[in-house]
Amino acid sequence: MLLTGRLHISLQHLSDFARMPEGAVADACAAAATIDIPPFDVSFDRVVSFEGRQGNFPLVLKGGTEPGELTALQQTLGRALARKGLRVSRRRFTPHLTLLYEKRRFGPRAIEPVTWTVHEFVLIDSWVGKTHYDIKGRWSLKG
Repeated sequence: MLLTGRLHISLQHLSDFARMPEGAVADACAAAATIDIPPFDVSFDRVVSFEGRQGNFPLVLKGGTEPGELTALQQTLGRALARKGLRVSRRRFTPHLTLLYEKRRFGPRAIEPVTWTVHEFVLIDSWVGKTHYDIKGRWSLKG
């Protein structure tokens, strides 16, 4: 299982930098500071395995329906990052929270909903292949 300090929902993926350039950090922070969304609840009610590498399948929490507010935050942040000239992913957003990596895949299973209120989002510099994370910025949702 992942350490609780590593649990997160990825909203945007800026790139696989060996180390995130300070200019990109500054631009991403400026973009994030423009977000004006109130806190909201997110709920996941299924456990499912994602595709992964052989013997390393992510086991994730997902929602039965797309969480609208979370998707709105992801899209709003993406537009703000693009306005600052940062490249954002064009991939379809699949809201999920990775719990652990398993050797085999599991089919979807319904669970009692896991719900919490989202009060903030952060910019994390994830050191590729190092399991090390630096928080570069933190923004409260206030709307």
